[in-house]
Amino acid sequence: MSIAIDFGTSNTVIARWNPVTQQPETLSIPELSNQQGLNPPLIPSLLYVEDASLSQVLIGQQVRDRGVNIKGDSRFFRSFKRGIGADIQGFLPELDGRNISFEQVGEWFLRKVIEQLSSVEGGLDSLVLTVPVDSFEAYRHWLGKVCEPLCVEQVRMLDEPTAAALGYGLTEQDLLLVVDFGGGTLDLSLVRLDKSLQQANNKPLGFLLKFGNKSLAEDSKQKVKTARVLAKAGQNLGGSDIDNWLTEYFAQTQGLAVSPLTTRLAEKLKIQLSTQNQASEVYFNDETFESYELELNRDTFESILQERSFFTMLDESMTQLLQQARRQGIEVADINAVLLVGGTSQIPSVQTWIKNYFDSEKIRSEQPFEAIAHGALQLAQGIEIKDFLYHSYGIRYWNRRQNRHSWHPIIKEGQPYPMSKPVELYLGASLENQPSIELIIGELGAQTGGTEVYFDGSRLITRRVESSETTVKPLNDRDGAKNIANLTPPGFPGSDRVKVFLEVDEQRFLRISVEDLLTNETVLENQIVAQLS
Repeated sequence: MSIAIDFGTSNTVIARWNPVTQQPETLSIPELSNQQGLNPPLIPSLLYVEDASLSQVLIGQQVRDRGVNIKGDSRFFRSFKRGIGADIQGFLPELDGRNISFEQVGEWFLRKVIEQLSSVEGGLDSLVLTVPVDSFEAYRHWLGKVCEPLCVEQVRMLDEPTAAALGYGLTEQDLLLVVDFGGGTLDLSLVRLDKSLQQANNKPLGFLLKFGNKSLAEDSKQKVKTARVLAKAGQNLGGSDIDNWLTEYFAQTQGLAVSPLTTRLAEKLKIQLSTQNQASEVYFNDETFESYELELNRDTFESILQERSFFTMLDESMTQLLQQARRQGIEVADINAVLLVGGTSQIPSVQTWIKNYFDSEKIRSEQPFEAIAHGALQLAQGIEIKDFLYHSYGIRYWNRRQNRHSWHPIIKEGQPYPMSKPVELYLGASLENQPSIELIIGELGAQTGGTEVYFDGSRLITRRVESSETTVKPLNDRDGAKNIANLTPPGFPGSDRVKVFLEVDEQRFLRISVEDLLTNETVLENQIVAQLS
């Protein structure tokens, strides 16, 4: 049986492919999914550590049912997806003599979900996991490590925004903009669909990101279809930030203590305001026996968002995406449909913001929670994605003017892969009798700063750290990996000594080959540096 998991910051959706109806369907997992008559059934992305040394945890609805999510307890985790792969993780508690990381919490959560799926009728032989479009390689690498020991025949990774395009079933359209706005991130993805994607039965197809030894397209006897991602933009901003802002608002206006309980109440108010103009929740402090009635209307809510520069940040991402599109001759009017996914996309003022850019008839928002998981399942037709690299990649060099190391881009963001021809570099020795040449390659992020993840009391906070510096994740800065050529005879300054070839293959692997110009020998051939994002 094929299963897709859309692991979200606030909620996780599980879907399976129904071989009878040939359609995806959302699963309700006993004890893990909410059982309050909500449609669709969602698994809250919550985790409580009972015993870290034995990896005993509660997840999803289990956490709420036992009431361990409403007190300031260091064993309770929410929004932990945001911390996976982050540069700065701040302080995390030591539990039961074991150091805890966001990666460990995320692994516990997913393993527990997959463990429950193993008992579902039909078994589990194919798994698709969706990933944020703005994730660094560290997130994808972590996800691969989580899946390594699974007894599953095939595991694939798929971009969340592109999966949403087929969850909405709009394969008859040419240009689609997916706005994926959930609990932790805003992801914008502009996708061009190949006209051949539309089959006689109008069954939507998928966008496959290569994972493992082969792609699904290699297994298919059908003609390979293609889709292309034209532009991407995103940032760490989502519903969790809004919940925190509302909690702080009530702390300032009513003196309400900031706690997981009050944050949960703020989240409930926010959800109510997606369908009504006035919201209220009752708060009772079981220690002081004080009670409060929290009230919020849409006007006040939108004022809070304005004060936090919420819409300014949205405009920044949209501007970035549209600029990428215009460089390819695509204007706003050329985009056929805008697909909204994620709970934060249901906020009325967010939908109003979208309408400032696009005509109302182009906007679709009826499947905010299920589109990604349902779309991810539709990989059974054999799709090969013609995607581009989201990040730039560069080499480290010594900047004599600034007297420090800097980074020079060699593969720009937007580079399609597989590359038609490799990038060529000529390198020389910098010292007398130099025995080897080192080359450090890095994944270059945006120049807007890094992401800081930390705890404020019991709350997990993520914020951008503004900086004029380019954030970099070195890919091979370790012993044995950065040395690309041993020089025999030794090198001397003044002339080029090695020729370097760098290219990205169809599975996003960055590969390096090196020729010694003095001896005409190939000292490194087609070696993998890293799998890129």
